Amino acid sequence: MIITRYLVKQVVTTSTVVVALLTLIMMGGRLIKYFGVAAQGRLDVGILFSIMGYRLPEFLTLILPLGFFIGLMLVFGRLYVDHEMAVLNGSGISRAQLAGKLIPLTLVILIVQAVLMMFVSPWGNYKFDQLTTAQAVRSGFDLVRPKEFISSGPYTIYAGDLSEDRRSLKDIFFYQKAKQAGKPDVIIVAQEAHRVVSENDHANVVDLYKGRRYSFIPGQPKYLQAEFETYRLRLESSDQQDMAAQRLESMTMLQLWQKHDHNPVISSELGWRIFGPFVIVLALLLASPLSEVSPRQGRYYRLFPAVMIFASLIVAMMAVKTRMSKGELGLWAYPAILIGYSIVAWFLSRKQDLAPKIKQRLTKGKA
Repeated sequence: MIITRYLVKQVVTTSTVVVALLTLIMMGGRLIKYFGVAAQGRLDVGILFSIMGYRLPEFLTLILPLGFFIGLMLVFGRLYVDHEMAVLNGSGISRAQLAGKLIPLTLVILIVQAVLMMFVSPWGNYKFDQLTTAQAVRSGFDLVRPKEFISSGPYTIYAGDLSEDRRSLKDIFFYQKAKQAGKPDVIIVAQEAHRVVSENDHANVVDLYKGRRYSFIPGQPKYLQAEFETYRLRLESSDQQDMAAQRLESMTMLQLWQKHDHNPVISSELGWRIFGPFVIVLALLLASPLSEVSPRQGRYYRLFPAVMIFASLIVAMMAVKTRMSKGELGLWAYPAILIGYSIVAWFLSRKQDLAPKIKQRLTKGKA
């Protein structure tokens, strides 16, 4: 019991530090990217941290298995380097028994990973899509800055001057790209504009005064021109999207299950969420034999190649997801990858027993 508490404490502490460090690195890089988008006027700075919060669960689904594996490698490696493993073996506790004491912790992390992949991450992606969809429509006029072109989705907007309350604009240029090929693009120029504010309206509504509206198809010499004294421009919000336009990553498990029949793309996402959490179990199976080092080698001697082996497991699972979405593989490919790496882990754990036998057979074969 004392050994179990000691191991669990060491693994939890080390894995938490590794996960926090990896999360900081990944989130920091993504935050810099969003800051760049905000600096270009295509994103409201006020929603940056909301976006990062909604994306965090998706990042953790990839970071948590790797952080847990690295934590196991560092803890087991330190046991070998500090001769604690030799003491434990001398006390009758084998490496396999030591790994068995971490099974309850592994199951807890497995459950956490499953909850993240099946429920929390889709919810975060759904909220992220809602936020960015609304931003794509609203940010056009909400983020207008004087004498700067602001692009937001299919819209490009320019204002020569802007009032402090952001409701009155002057010298307006508005360009809307057609959503479908063959449909006309629209350019509107106006001397003045006033935003119409409505609490019950989820669209941007602007009244334009004294301007022209041009409608044309790029590449064709013909165009339509209309002059107006007053023109109401309405940019509809698209946050009420139908399910067909919803990203797979933001769908709930129930939605995926109801639509997975005869749809390889949805089946690949469903299989990813069901079988993906089991990489946590393989983290324990692989870390136990791969962490074995001599005191002279140091605890980091096998860390890099071990991380590459575990990373290859994640890459293989993602490759299966891609191939399955194209209809080239079936749902069986996910458990096949897990079973294949389990066999590799079993051979690595038995290498001390199998290596002399294999060497002996090779020697007899040469003779």
